[in-house]
Amino acid sequence: MKTDVRFSSGDLMLAGHLYTPDTTSSERSPAIVVGHPATGVKEQTPSLYAQRLADQGYIALTFDAAYQGDSEGQPRGLEDPFQRADDFRWAVSYLANRDDVDAERIGVLGICASGGYVPFAAQTDHRMKAVATVSAVDLPGFFRAGDADGFNELVKQSGQAYSDEVAGKPVPMVPALPETADESTPESVAEFVDYYKTPRGQHPCSTNAWALRSAALLDQYDSYAQVDKIAPRPLLMIAGTKAATLPFSEGAVAKAGDNAELHLIEGATHVDLYDKDEYLTPAVAKLTEFFNRNLVKA
Repeated sequence: MKTDVRFSSGDLMLAGHLYTPDTTSSERSPAIVVGHPATGVKEQTPSLYAQRLADQGYIALTFDAAYQGDSEGQPRGLEDPFQRADDFRWAVSYLANRDDVDAERIGVLGICASGGYVPFAAQTDHRMKAVATVSAVDLPGFFRAGDADGFNELVKQSGQAYSDEVAGKPVPMVPALPETADESTPESVAEFVDYYKTPRGQHPCSTNAWALRSAALLDQYDSYAQVDKIAPRPLLMIAGTKAATLPFSEGAVAKAGDNAELHLIEGATHVDLYDKDEYLTPAVAKLTEFFNRNLVKA
């Protein structure tokens, strides 16, 4: 069952969906927070993972990040990595205070950019007992790999964006994707267009653009610099063998230590793991095994 919920992230109210198992239990249940990709929303790929985890007996919470989707925050489209990480801390706090959730058995799952924000938050939030990612990305690292000079120019422009915002001028936005893809579009970009710009994954609240001044915040952020702090709690990172972003998961697992596991989905690209059943099903099966091992009472 899916229920609309709202909870605070500091001074901002976030809009969420709570997925609960069809069968009720008299005991408190384990729960999992599921985070969305950059410029995405809870109704897209997080909803698929949350529903399937609820089918396995978990309470699962998805939500729109602050400044995005149906959640509060101005300017719209701000991609603040530190706020994004804090959103997960507040989401765990919301679950921990529910009467149907066992506060000692809360896990977190980040998809794409949330696969960077979730491990970052978990480094210091020990309430997150099991940490998992799917198609994980360190967002500034992703931008630098694609166009380092272009990203550095956005960082330079971000200071003026602050000034313009104070002056009441329109907030400059940076498009994350072209509207369409053609033969000249890099394959790694085209697969995002095929998801976000078509009925496959399109959603009116998913703008696929971010506020320019986000660049200054992203440039100071590194998802996995201290990923070893998650230990001894378990870390699972799932990625496709054909994903251009696979090196992010490989590097993080290598840095994390013996508590970390890299699980590969054969033949999958980055976006394949968002919604394609032939890849989604084995990913959820691995997540279920991981969370059962680490969150379910013996």
